[in-house]
Amino acid sequence: MALNVVTFKTRALTALIFVAVMLVGLLWNQWSFLILFSVIHFGCWFEYQRLVGLIDPGYKQITPFHKYGVMLAGWCIMLYFTNGMYRIGNVSLHAVGYWGGLILLFVLPALEVLFVQKLNLKNVAHSSFGLLYISLSLGLLTDLRNMYYGSALDYIDKMLVLMIIGSIWINDTMAYIVGSLIGKTPLTSISPKKTWEGTIGGIVLSVIVMGAIGYFISSELDWETIFQWMSIAAISSIAGTFGDLLQSKLKRMANVKDSGHIMPGHGGFLDRFDSLLLATPFVWLYIALFIK
Repeated sequence: MALNVVTFKTRALTALIFVAVMLVGLLWNQWSFLILFSVIHFGCWFEYQRLVGLIDPGYKQITPFHKYGVMLAGWCIMLYFTNGMYRIGNVSLHAVGYWGGLILLFVLPALEVLFVQKLNLKNVAHSSFGLLYISLSLGLLTDLRNMYYGSALDYIDKMLVLMIIGSIWINDTMAYIVGSLIGKTPLTSISPKKTWEGTIGGIVLSVIVMGAIGYFISSELDWETIFQWMSIAAISSIAGTFGDLLQSKLKRMANVKDSGHIMPGHGGFLDRFDSLLLATPFVWLYIALFIK
């Protein structure tokens, strides 16, 4: 596959804007992070419901209470993973997420029965998958952003999220470049443009670059820190690749090229954050088990 210079420039410019917006949201303060990923959360949900509606026309018939209620329930999952730093006056957003989610858990099925006269289990399954795929993943990312809140290590919170996003971005960019230059062997029919050469090259380069960053930020030669950076890069890149393939599968089933059109050269919210949605739970599990 030859390197398309125009496409690459478009993707690169959009990626730079994406990085700038993400850095502001991640590094400014905890509220900029929550606002940024709340927007991402709802953007992903609108696109997910559109895709599922194209795959299963019955899902288009869900009531507005179901459509918007499940989005709010997912946002409550995000709020649940906040902590003491997120307060409006005396109100904790963690408590809002807990009680809001609990109330919606009982109210949504009741409204569904009231207006539709029955529960469509297939539609419930579609929405439940969305809660796991989108909301729980972004909730766990919120937890990573606040994992060391109140301790001397609170700077690590920002670093963890940057490591995941940085690994995915490097993997995505390098996989595209390597695949365009030397890619010959198709990876899967799900995404015909992906090649084994590009996929492996992206993962390897992501691990090497993130390991080098871990080396340079260490005050001394700390092999444990370097190993952690490389491990998170490997997990993010591998799981992120599967996340990209999952999104490609959904789009093929829906017979669309992009999930949305908010980012030129990259598509919509799900096109841009599909890797992050699948990588985050695996990185969170690794950190919870082996680092924290």
